[in-house]
Amino acid sequence: MAQTGFSFSRLLRSFGYAAKGIVASYSKNHVNIKIHTIVALVTIVLGVLLSISAMEWAIVILCCGVVIAAEMLNTAMEALVDMVSPEWNSKAGLVKDISAGAVLILAITSVVIGLIIFLPKIIALLN
Repeated sequence: MAQTGFSFSRLLRSFGYAAKGIVASYSKNHVNIKIHTIVALVTIVLGVLLSISAMEWAIVILCCGVVIAAEMLNTAMEALVDMVSPEWNSKAGLVKDISAGAVLILAITSVVIGLIIFLPKIIALLN
């Protein structure tokens, strides 16, 4: 029977499961999320050095979070596809390719947004 209502212990357990998922995303086999995290940290340092506005911070943090979350969803999708279709299957491969493509689109969009925010500030510093 499903439990209803609020339970603090259930809430804590759900946070524990989420933390376990985050840690699993950073395992040695998952290089892309580490790259996205390093880029996010460099972007945050750049934001501090260039004194970006509160609105720019909101956009930068949102971009970083969306890309990292998308990479985690891609990792989960790949694990699920591998579990359901352990042998090579063109449809399974297509699912994985589409999932990876979604992350790529978000990463490229974030780079463009980063250029819009940071490039004018960098150019102003160089002039």
